[in-house]
Amino acid sequence: MFSLIPGRKRQLQSAQKALEHVRSALNVPVSVKLWDGSKVSLGEEESPFSIAVNGPGTIGSLIRKPTLENVLRHYACGRLEIEGGDLIQFGDTARVPNSKARLKKLNKWFLFRQMLPFVFAGADAAKVTHEFADGDVQRKAGENEQNRDYIQFHYDLGNDFYALFLDKEMQYSCAYFTDWDNTIDQAQRDKLDMICRKLRLKPDESFLDIGCGWGGLICHAAQHYGVAAHGVTLSQAQYDFVQAKIKRLGLEDRVLVELRDYSSLEGTYDKIASIGMFEHVGIANLPAYFKKLYSLLRDKGILLNHGITRGAKPDRKGFRKLRPEHKLIAKYIFPGAELDHIGHSVELMEASKFEVHDVEGWREHYAMTTRHWCQRLSARKEEAIAMVGPEKYRLWVAYLAGVSFAFLDGSLRIFQVVASKHASKGQSELPATRADLYAA
Repeated sequence: MFSLIPGRKRQLQSAQKALEHVRSALNVPVSVKLWDGSKVSLGEEESPFSIAVNGPGTIGSLIRKPTLENVLRHYACGRLEIEGGDLIQFGDTARVPNSKARLKKLNKWFLFRQMLPFVFAGADAAKVTHEFADGDVQRKAGENEQNRDYIQFHYDLGNDFYALFLDKEMQYSCAYFTDWDNTIDQAQRDKLDMICRKLRLKPDESFLDIGCGWGGLICHAAQHYGVAAHGVTLSQAQYDFVQAKIKRLGLEDRVLVELRDYSSLEGTYDKIASIGMFEHVGIANLPAYFKKLYSLLRDKGILLNHGITRGAKPDRKGFRKLRPEHKLIAKYIFPGAELDHIGHSVELMEASKFEVHDVEGWREHYAMTTRHWCQRLSARKEEAIAMVGPEKYRLWVAYLAGVSFAFLDGSLRIFQVVASKHASKGQSELPATRADLYAA
């Protein structure tokens, strides 16, 4: 039988009263499970979902520091738990329309009185060990665009960990759903083929993939389009995987992978793809990035630049101010990541003498992709925890769920931009229409 000292009993009663008041305004089909095992529903409808709070100290900590990072830290440390399903299912249920307007109806003075017993409630520090040790998670002008420390922090968790939730080809970028009911494996195959079609790859052309990941694109392009493919990565784990894959598929004469920074490359390529590494460059380094790609591409050659963006703001200063969730991603998941807006990216491409032909938004495709990833990782929770520990597992499912809803709502966007090098006058090598992209 759970025993309550007078102070704890008062805290429990106050928490119950506060939650009942929240229910009257919010009406969300979710419960809060308190530390004595009791539940308070936040809605009129029954729901399997609960937010489990492990003790009054957690509430006290969140009152003293009501930030998104503090919530994430308590979740990562297991002091807040989601019960009844995965985070995607929870979000689908808990994200009610007009929630901000509903919360404005709350009696803040009443809530303040109920929270007083928690103000000095002690709690162990929610210390998260998996964060970028350097502390400096934003790019600087002139910094190496694919700093090895940044890349390896994110990608070298181990190939086996990523295999828990990625598709068979280990594609860690936005899939392309020709039907929203397609599997992630089908959608990723369709993505690889769409990239090759947009690049208009032809047999024996030289093709460069910058930040080639686990080699899905370079191997697909060599197998199905007959190109000589070259991929570069800064992740040792990815490099080892791709080397083994090339050998397993017998593509040694068609595919080369190197552990090196793209900025050190020389030579000329017919076609270049940059898929999901654009975010690592840093806005201050984008002019140098596009200049380098321009130098590596032959005249009339085609570039496909695929990257996540944010929406533009009325002024540059407002745009540069990062939202809390973006800071958390940079600190705990993607150090060095920085998102431009598509208008500025296209402007920089044109300033680097590229001719821009197509700009296509895939926002809803990435919302669906990350939805699949989150639920696949959640389904293999025990295996993931055995590999990387509970803290990293929780950080990753929270990250994947968060970005899935961010893409769904539009605070994150993603675009594929097709451009060509226009060094000499005359016609480009793109066809008159885009019908070939969708031909059966």
